[in-house]
Amino acid sequence: MDVKTASLFRNGRSQALRIPREFELPGSSVRIRRLPNGHLEISPLAETGLLAAFRDEPPLSQEHWMDAVPDLPAEPVDP
Repeated sequence: MDVKTASLFRNGRSQALRIPREFELPGSSVRIRRLPNGHLEISPLAETGLLAAFRDEPPLSQEHWMDAVPDLPAEPVDP
């Protein structure tokens, strides 16, 4: 198990932890909880939603796009 020392500092009214690069976590949010022994457990939150599902997908090639939709005249509407 790797062991390193990390710095604590103040960011406004919150205490922050500077995580060494080799322990860097993915994403922009983490789950944090205090264990019964007083230690903290920090784990990354999985990104959810449609954007996360397609984030690593390559863009569609031009052949996958729809053909141009014809510009049809509007149909009359009965009042």
